[in-house]
Amino acid sequence: MRPAPTILHLDMDAFFASVEQASKPSLRGKAVVVGGLGPRGVVATCSYEARVFGVHSAMPMGQARRLAPHAAYLVPRFELYRSISEQVMRLLRELSPLVEPLSLDEAFVDLEAGGTAWDAESARLAGAKLRTDIRTVTGLTGSVGLAASKMLAKIASEEAKPDGLVLIPPGTERAMLEPMTVRTLPGVGPATGDHLRRAGITTVGEIAEAGEDELVRLLGKAHGHALYAMALARDERPVVAERETKSVSVEDTYDVDIHDRVRVGVEVGRLADRCVRRLRASGLSGRTIVLKVRRYDFSTLTRSETLRGPTDDPAVVREAAARLLDSVDTTGGVRLLGVGVSGLADYTQEDLFAQAAEGRAEELAEEPETEPAEEHRPTPTERRWPAGHDVRHAQLGHGWVQGSGLGRVTVRFETPYSQVGRVRTFPVDDPELSPADPLPLVAGAEGGEGGQPSSLPRPASLPKSWSGGGGPAATSRP
Repeated sequence: MRPAPTILHLDMDAFFASVEQASKPSLRGKAVVVGGLGPRGVVATCSYEARVFGVHSAMPMGQARRLAPHAAYLVPRFELYRSISEQVMRLLRELSPLVEPLSLDEAFVDLEAGGTAWDAESARLAGAKLRTDIRTVTGLTGSVGLAASKMLAKIASEEAKPDGLVLIPPGTERAMLEPMTVRTLPGVGPATGDHLRRAGITTVGEIAEAGEDELVRLLGKAHGHALYAMALARDERPVVAERETKSVSVEDTYDVDIHDRVRVGVEVGRLADRCVRRLRASGLSGRTIVLKVRRYDFSTLTRSETLRGPTDDPAVVREAAARLLDSVDTTGGVRLLGVGVSGLADYTQEDLFAQAAEGRAEELAEEPETEPAEEHRPTPTERRWPAGHDVRHAQLGHGWVQGSGLGRVTVRFETPYSQVGRVRTFPVDDPELSPADPLPLVAGAEGGEGGQPSSLPRPASLPKSWSGGGGPAATSRP
């Protein structure tokens, strides 16, 4: 473990929900839940105001609605989240060439490798500047942890939430870890936690006291050795720069099981087209086509076919996925379908696919993909207005969908830079209403409208320990 706290872990605060609050003035300071809104939907993330009522990520959406019926429930806007994530990752790469993204809203940074920090004070200043830059560029807040290892930096950022910075000085790690619950350590989930609890081990300090041999006896060789090392604050894992994409895939979960075999085939074709759109957007092609089918009884089947060369041809991917579907029994119904491409390359070999009918390489439709993978896709005849998504009215301007049903759609007309907007209801087929692209969260960014940058106040009901609050200062944990 290095002698200075020069590994930084950034975790954006309630990222999806914070983006929605920043872009919708009427939702600031309110409970917001983002995820799949169908009967089988789950919570992707929720605002801190919603967490007060017990809502959390990965919770079934129906349970979330029972806990917080007054909250705003929105369909994710992944393209917007990705664009903001790219802004944040650019800021991280200004600090160091060694940035290891874990998700859209989370990453490790090796500050020492970038010459940005070499001791506790320089690391604290770098972390404070990063938080200020993120707020300036995106209007959002992020929590920063600084420590001598990846494990401790992640624990520190968790302690810093929301909107804070925690630095763990070298030499204090074991004293800091000892009173913490065993669930604090990476890899200790509910099952392992219960197993340790039955053995009388509930804190990290008790793991260290139990000894390595006892942990190996309880958990097995690999897990026991790893857990004992973590309890002693030993973590030598380096920050690894962004890994190469291994596969591209999309999937849909359906509100109602699909029994019609023809409909299943149509859905697989649509998924193949969406997958190729993502493939082309990344400048990639692939050799292996993968089909995923989850049946009515929750059994999941995966089938794959490897082609003679890489392709980004939608017809080739559709045909391969259809062949794979032929080998799957869908009797009883299908609740989830997915299509993926792996064995990626940055070139294609189109001449390898002469077996397909002439003209099969028809161009994909150019509509932007705005639906999350978890949401049920509508039939071609439906006009869908996902809750939370952007719209534009020919007379009233930019707004977002508050809800729709029974042939009507309700829109609130406001932008990230306006005051709380008014609400209007229209027929779902109103010719003056159309889908729109999201606006930047900060005025003037990427062609946004004039006004002031948006910002999200930290919930007053959520006190933080050992952190610097909303300001640039940081607190070192003793």
